[in-house]
Amino acid sequence: MNLQQLFQDFNPSKFVVHSCLLIFVAFFSLRLDNHIKWSYWWIFAPIWVWKALVILGATVGSYVWWRYPHFRLEGEAYIHYKAMLISLALHLILLMFELLVCDKLESGRHLWILVFIPLIFISIVSIAVCIWAVKHDRSFELELFCAVNVLQFIFLALRLDEFIGWSWEVVFVPLWIVMCLALVGVLYTIIFAGILLRTPEVNAQQRRSSFQTALGYTFLVIPVLIFQVLLANKLDEDIEISHTSVAIPLMVSFVTLILMSFNSKGGNKWWFGMRKDFCSFILSVCPLLQEYGNIAYHSERHRNGVELEQQSEKGGHVVRRADLFKPVLPIVSIELPD
Repeated sequence: MNLQQLFQDFNPSKFVVHSCLLIFVAFFSLRLDNHIKWSYWWIFAPIWVWKALVILGATVGSYVWWRYPHFRLEGEAYIHYKAMLISLALHLILLMFELLVCDKLESGRHLWILVFIPLIFISIVSIAVCIWAVKHDRSFELELFCAVNVLQFIFLALRLDEFIGWSWEVVFVPLWIVMCLALVGVLYTIIFAGILLRTPEVNAQQRRSSFQTALGYTFLVIPVLIFQVLLANKLDEDIEISHTSVAIPLMVSFVTLILMSFNSKGGNKWWFGMRKDFCSFILSVCPLLQEYGNIAYHSERHRNGVELEQQSEKGGHVVRRADLFKPVLPIVSIELPD
């Protein structure tokens, strides 16, 4: 067990977002099937938690930014801080859309086209944000998703208000196009991983990394495509199936995203004013965790055909050690009181 290897690329932002979305999808599907009778304001509770963490993280990060001016000289601090503010602005607009959706589902007093206006606006703004992110080598998953689906959001609003009478399979045409491109990307990763597995010059780590990437994208894209097919047929009343069954493939994709967050590099270091990777911050705050993280445990009996053991004569007894301990993190001394 190597704690450093497990958490060194951990992305807490993606973990929180995808976990909240997974819980929300589960609640929403159960509510549509009338398995639970909660108000939609409670159904959207995971979304509110997500947005509350974003607002709190940006507030604390801004306080640290203005309270300690010398922190601004650390590397690319200005770019990280700008990225955090841009992300906060987009999340606030997205929060406005989510509040309108929840109110519409609860009271039904708005047109869907009015509800989707913030989402359409954020989709247009996301195009400029994506350009800025590429220029400054920043990640932009949420912005890219909104930018490529602006036409889809318009179709959804018009169809929900019955301004157009198209079948749902036609309404989802923009999303079909995006999914086709995603399938091409998945096919490329699978072929690339197969080539690396058959290439003896490639080391084992690269083969393992390419295989994990192909496996992750496969379990991410294929379930979303299945969910889209089931949803379109469900809305067109071509099949009789519960909303929970329709949502299961989508939940599989979110579980995949949660697992992939443990191997997702990047993340903004100014959320909550941490100014460092999440793992390093947690270890610096909790020295006891660092003590545990300093040790990787291995249980090996043989290495190159030789048994790993230490024998010493101590009063006629033989001492054998099969478990090896090696430090994997910088050891920080902790002074304990006498």
